Amino acid sequence: MTQPAETLANATTVGDAPAPVGWSPWRAVVGFGVVSLAADMVYEGARSITGPLLASLGATAVLVGLITGAGEAIALVLRVVFGPLADRSGRYWTLTFAGYTLTAVCVPALAITPFLAGVGLAVACLLILVERAGKAVRSPAKTALVAQAAGAVGLGRGFAVHKALDQAGAVAGPLLVAGVAAVAGTLWPAMAVLIVPGAAALLVLAWLRRKMPDPAVSESASPPVASATAQQAPRPRWRWRSAGYLPTAFWLFAITCGVATAGLVTFGIISYHLTSQHVLPVAVVPLVYAAAMAVAALAALGTGWLFDRHGGRVLLSLPILVAVVPALAFTNSAVVAIVGVLIWGAAVGVQDSTVKALVADLVSPTRRATAYGVFAAVQGAAAIAGGTLAGALYDQSLPALIAIIAALQLTALVLLTVTLRHHHHR
Repeated sequence: MTQPAETLANATTVGDAPAPVGWSPWRAVVGFGVVSLAADMVYEGARSITGPLLASLGATAVLVGLITGAGEAIALVLRVVFGPLADRSGRYWTLTFAGYTLTAVCVPALAITPFLAGVGLAVACLLILVERAGKAVRSPAKTALVAQAAGAVGLGRGFAVHKALDQAGAVAGPLLVAGVAAVAGTLWPAMAVLIVPGAAALLVLAWLRRKMPDPAVSESASPPVASATAQQAPRPRWRWRSAGYLPTAFWLFAITCGVATAGLVTFGIISYHLTSQHVLPVAVVPLVYAAAMAVAALAALGTGWLFDRHGGRVLLSLPILVAVVPALAFTNSAVVAIVGVLIWGAAVGVQDSTVKALVADLVSPTRRATAYGVFAAVQGAAAIAGGTLAGALYDQSLPALIAIIAALQLTALVLLTVTLRHHHHR
């Protein structure tokens, strides 16, 4: 469903934020990519040492799995609220700012948790969960805006470039954390320094907002043709039953990715294993995570390009990547475990970019934020179940964990095949 290249000033999709003449779709994509780059330095920097940080505060493997899984679930499930809210209210920018602000505040606040004695672990867990809630607040609105710009240049390429910039931050953040932690000899200063990229993300977002007028204002100022198109495709009313109007192919794909997500173990569990089993020194773990994020960027670019040429078939690789991760990442060999982490990064890259391109291809533009919210809710429910299961099985039986994840991914592969066939024949 790729549209001809056009400026956002002439875009007709409801919910978009058209920009002044001369502001090209690529500028919008890159602008949001830079915001994501800075924000990713914050939360991916923290994510790279979440396991060791919680362990240092007294957490067990089950608690690490529960909190990291619950965090991913919150980041996904709550989007079922904020996706429809964005489409109904048109407050795409307000929700985007609110979400990024929560991340910019909560992550640096983790620096105080080692000084809170007995309540440090509880406060750290709460901050991690609230930060993930910020992700839920902003993501549907932001992704709908990015999808508008990307639609004019190719959904696969647009999301891939955005993801590549996003992943640049996911590489820089862990490297910054690793450097500060190595110099300081402890983790809390590395959390504190992340306030700098957090502030930068908000400043760039404010600048971008000035270049792209409010959707409501833009629609009233649009040419007659654009207004007519908008009247033909009104914003959906904010009701839970609105999700029922999403196409069957979308629901099949959401279930498929939910099964895949349930099997994609969180890096919190992986990093817990790497440090508790002395596979890698704590200071090295953020570096390995940064390498995984670099692989994620390459995977996003590669699969995004292939998506625009060959469609959703490129996503058949996702369940295979997910199935391989635990068999490698949970070994006691540093080299093999690192390979597993890199494959984990590739799976994350595909899941966070090309998957979104297919969602945009499956639903109408006026329901994209709603679709992203519902889609994320399905993934979130799977994430908390998968995170808790992985944490429990890690302590009990690694072979059982590996076997169960392999079975889940075989199921996902079958469901994805059915989804693609349904979409092809619709």
